[in-house]
Amino acid sequence: MPQDVYHIPALLEETVSGLGIVSDGIYVDATFGGGGHSRAIMGCLGSSGHLYSFDQDEDAVANAFSDSRFTIVYSNFRFLSNFMRYYGVDGVDGVLADLGVSFHHFDDKDRGFSFRWEGALDMRMNQRSQLTAAKVLAEYSEKQIADVLYLYGELKNARRLASAIVKARDESPVDTVERLLAVVRPFVNPKQEKKELAQVFQALRIEVNGEIDALKSFLQQALKVLKPGGRMVVITYHSLEDRLVKNFMRSGNMQGEVEKDFFGRVMSPLKLLTSKPIVPSDEEIERNPRSRSAKLRIAEKRDNSD
Repeated sequence: MPQDVYHIPALLEETVSGLGIVSDGIYVDATFGGGGHSRAIMGCLGSSGHLYSFDQDEDAVANAFSDSRFTIVYSNFRFLSNFMRYYGVDGVDGVLADLGVSFHHFDDKDRGFSFRWEGALDMRMNQRSQLTAAKVLAEYSEKQIADVLYLYGELKNARRLASAIVKARDESPVDTVERLLAVVRPFVNPKQEKKELAQVFQALRIEVNGEIDALKSFLQQALKVLKPGGRMVVITYHSLEDRLVKNFMRSGNMQGEVEKDFFGRVMSPLKLLTSKPIVPSDEEIERNPRSRSAKLRIAEKRDNSD
């Protein structure tokens, strides 16, 4: 699929600027997708620079381009430090992660990411994985389903939804988009139907793909592989992700607990360069409505010798 159809990268100029690219640097695009951000980074690199781009989806990997300065890594970004070691990279100058779901996934009727299409409840980013959304709804207990919907979808009526799903699956499997919609629609607010249905699908997608654990692992490993002065640039699309990224960039831990030395100086391994997240302009949102919820945060690794 052509790159401009597969995905339109959000905050492209702001992201590339935030990386502070040096022509001979080594960079990581942890979420290759349609390759939009990667191509922009490549355009800033000289002959001795290099970009490593990660993606766990074979559809995305098929978008890879040929360039001696470019390496595509067919893997989840949670294995970032392992692969950098494998390629003999001691440190990188910048790491980018765009945590949004590609247009391709939302628009592919066979993947089950969107409630706009009929089809199987799949939602796997990595087609080699065994866990699907249908399997979650078939095998998880009522409490586990409620926890998923509450923690990852932030749905206040998570228990009622979980109860309805469990009762429905006793009659027939809840394994298609249309079947799930029939079960949950009576329990969502008609005035906020699209929003609440999106939250249900978001929660299942996060669970199926282990997105929160993967993000935590990625942030820790990105800090590990960054050189002093290297930049970490992350685009989030919902509050769970943004809270984790903000906390980590502020403090170096997921809780956001900032340690200070005897003199009251912050001891975080990162320096947060964005006091508030960078968000798309009105013009960008008009061109690309799906960028509306994007938030960009940037941090720089401190030099321990300071």
